[in-house]
Amino acid sequence: MARTNGKETNTNQKPASPESEEQLYHWSDVAAEKVIREKGNKKQYTVAAGITPSGTVHIGNFREIITVDLIKRALEKRGKKVRFIYSWDDYDVFRKVPKNMPKQDFLAKHLRFPIVDTPDPFDCHESYAAHHEKEVEMTVPRVGIKPEFLYQAKKYRSGEYADEIKKALENNEKIKECLNEYREEEVDEHWLPITMFCEQCHKDTLTELRWLGGYAVSYICECGHQETFDFKKKPLVKLKWRIDWPMRWHYEKVDFEPGGKDHSTVGGSYDTGKKIVKAVWGRDAPTYVMYDFITIKGAGGKMSSSKGDVITLKDVLEIYEPEIARYIFAGTRPNKEFAISFDADVLKIYEDFDKCERIYFGVETANEKETIKHKVAYELSYIGTIPKTIPYQPGFRHLTTLLQIHSLDVDRAVLYFEKELNNEHDRKRLRARAECAKNWLLKYAPEEFTFSVQEKPTATVSPAEKKLLHQIAEKLTGRQWTDTELHEEMYILCKNNDVQPKDFFAAAYRVLINKEKGPRLAAFILAIGAKKVAALFTSV
Repeated sequence: MARTNGKETNTNQKPASPESEEQLYHWSDVAAEKVIREKGNKKQYTVAAGITPSGTVHIGNFREIITVDLIKRALEKRGKKVRFIYSWDDYDVFRKVPKNMPKQDFLAKHLRFPIVDTPDPFDCHESYAAHHEKEVEMTVPRVGIKPEFLYQAKKYRSGEYADEIKKALENNEKIKECLNEYREEEVDEHWLPITMFCEQCHKDTLTELRWLGGYAVSYICECGHQETFDFKKKPLVKLKWRIDWPMRWHYEKVDFEPGGKDHSTVGGSYDTGKKIVKAVWGRDAPTYVMYDFITIKGAGGKMSSSKGDVITLKDVLEIYEPEIARYIFAGTRPNKEFAISFDADVLKIYEDFDKCERIYFGVETANEKETIKHKVAYELSYIGTIPKTIPYQPGFRHLTTLLQIHSLDVDRAVLYFEKELNNEHDRKRLRARAECAKNWLLKYAPEEFTFSVQEKPTATVSPAEKKLLHQIAEKLTGRQWTDTELHEEMYILCKNNDVQPKDFFAAAYRVLINKEKGPRLAAFILAIGAKKVAALFTSV
């Protein structure tokens, strides 16, 4: 298909693909090829996502946003123009007050209101909906995502969808057939595809809603208010969710949109939407990918905005660099459930990303399939133009050590790497990673990863260990050492003094950080500074 003056026309061109089917090792490439195959070889595609801002938009919700962005990139890699729309369903009803919201009683008074008309309990935005929308809109550009945001309350209230609503009403029997196919009990004879909020009390508490033909409807509300009006002149009517979704597929000419596990069940909103969009608007449903839930490692269960037990993208970016936040999703199939880690696994995720980067730049090798998957994952993760040479990779674990040696002073920690940095990009990455390491140490690091270098040792050591520590101190001040040379020298001294290495290491850690274990000792001593360690060892 191709787009001409807003209309779609068939072309006979074969889908432009940079890879053969056999080489589509990454899920985003498979999905992009599926879009082209199902929707035709068009110059431009529309990809879509959306959510009701009923509470904090959490990292599980972000999975939909980034899934669409990754498919967008895969299509762009194939030379396609892509329109990415993100709909805020802020004309939905406010059903439940999330537990993490302030002013619970105040919000409770607005239950059954449109979310867009519910006040912001934080007193910083024009509405409850806007508060949650703006947080997302300010955060997603940090991970290189810039969709076109659509506000459904504005669209409905402007009358933009009036003709589509009328068409749905005219095809009410067809819609009911689509819904009843999956229902044990059929919808009742008075069922309509529309709903609305009372103009007087602002709630959706209607006792009667009738369509009188054309654009005319009448309603009676629990509050006693009743009215007959033309919804083209007074646009108060909206479509119910299961009809609203397929209507917008048609209206926005959506080619791809994913859906959560809950929407993907047999008879779920995607199944009914697929039938409704065909029956009413004569259009095929978008190419679809199901994405699974995300949990927080150690928390159990899926996150819920209404319950308030959530982690946001902003929270994730305190611990993970933006590229690594993208990598977590790019490297995992959407239909696979996984947990976002904030424990010791953070170290491994940084190491995995650095390995992916080394494979991309050919510094490290893997088999053909793994190399292609890593290269695609890296391209999808990177924000901006990928440099021609591999960026400097400061070890996350090493940064946690340096930060703690320097009392979490980021400036002093990054100074350690100054001679190894090649450009401004390296400096920015180093500082960003150091800030993430600091946040991890302050908020999530397990106890075995945290320490504080002692000012005055309080540890008890044996006479033999004391003698050995004094000898190490003398060696430290006598010359410049590499960590390998110092490591070997310590083993020699242990042997000469008939002290078991494990006993010596434990004694050294007790003196340095008041713990039995710690970072690799030789490198740790040199990072602290030979002079300072020598003073600590000789003071016992």
